[in-house]
Amino acid sequence: MPIRETPKPRVLILNQFYVPDVASTGHLLHELATDLVRRGFFVQVDTCRPCYGPRETWQPVELREWRDGVYVRRLVTTRFSKDRLAGRIINFLTFMVPLTLRMMFLSRGDTVHLYTTNPPFLGIIGSFVSMVRRHRYVKLLHDAYPEMAVWVGTIKKGGLIERIWHHGNKLIYRRAEHTIVLCESAKRLVVENYGLDPARVHVIYNWADARELTAKPKSESEFAKANNLIEPFTVLYSGNLGLYYDFDTLLGAAELLKDENFRLVLIGAGGRKAWIGEQIAKRGLKNTLLLPYQPFEKLPDSLTACDASFVTIAKGVEGISFPSKLYSSLAVGRPIIAISEERSELRELVDEHDVGLWFKVGDAAGLAEGIRHLMADPGMTKRKGRNARALFEREFTLEAAGEKYAKVLLEAFPPGTPAPRPPNTETRHTAGVAAT
Repeated sequence: MPIRETPKPRVLILNQFYVPDVASTGHLLHELATDLVRRGFFVQVDTCRPCYGPRETWQPVELREWRDGVYVRRLVTTRFSKDRLAGRIINFLTFMVPLTLRMMFLSRGDTVHLYTTNPPFLGIIGSFVSMVRRHRYVKLLHDAYPEMAVWVGTIKKGGLIERIWHHGNKLIYRRAEHTIVLCESAKRLVVENYGLDPARVHVIYNWADARELTAKPKSESEFAKANNLIEPFTVLYSGNLGLYYDFDTLLGAAELLKDENFRLVLIGAGGRKAWIGEQIAKRGLKNTLLLPYQPFEKLPDSLTACDASFVTIAKGVEGISFPSKLYSSLAVGRPIIAISEERSELRELVDEHDVGLWFKVGDAAGLAEGIRHLMADPGMTKRKGRNARALFEREFTLEAAGEKYAKVLLEAFPPGTPAPRPPNTETRHTAGVAAT
């Protein structure tokens, strides 16, 4: 007589981007999904084809596939450039409309849905569907909208669009079983703006892969060798070159360090990449490299091709967004060069744990002097790097975050839901297994 498998708690993650796309949120969610599978959950992801980065980063994918024990379903959507507002909106709509219909007519009542903010108003699907059928969901806030849209200048503060958006958010958050945010300032924002019970808003920091990202010496980095970075003191930024980050201060410091043994490397793509390229040319920054996204499998090597890692958040963005690249920078054991406003969680973390140096947005001269101190004192640089890796191992691993996510998600299930049992053997699936 066949053994009947114990039902597993079902989680459906909804996000526009997912591996092998270059978006950092897609990789983070993939790691979270596989960790939840290891903890005994059945996990499905609804997403779309790669479209976040430049066209050359788009990899061919199956519309239906099992990936590391996670069932992935991809919608066929438009893939216009996200750097143009009209294209981004069309991409949102071609993802949102069919997803809304799918949730309305095909979602399962025994599933907890994890709605992210990619696209920003994705959670409205959960609130709407939950009004007409059993539909439990948790809201995961990566970037706060409409606050971000107001900051960028896309919409007017206090205008009709912002007010409507706030009303929609109030509905999303209040109908959610729980809300997950990435930092304490984001928790204050949603609690104060939407009148939420603080007990239902959970701070869970992002993470990096402790196994893949290690603190190997720069001298062993093939990327550093290929780009002549072994000998000069190198500061690296690898990630989204978007509007929410301050690069002007860093470029100003690079200009002040023109005649010194210094290199600045900026890797990635985004709304400010063209401007950065123009500034490099205008300022004559021969000590600065601007490079495209590196293949994901090469990140463990490219992220160690430096002596210090640059992490930034622009003025006015505190609580609206938090730089997830901080965790990969800590993981590779490099001191953090942080730029933010004075009242900032990023500053508190860097100063409290002695993992790097902090500078105020706009203080290019102070930043240049700080880099000189690191260049002149290799012992201090190495000590801060060791502190960075130690902090990462204590607080910012996938295992630490996964345990917290599992707890919040289980609280969102109805009473009587069976507790997940971690699989005893490697998870194997075939495309024929039923899914949502």
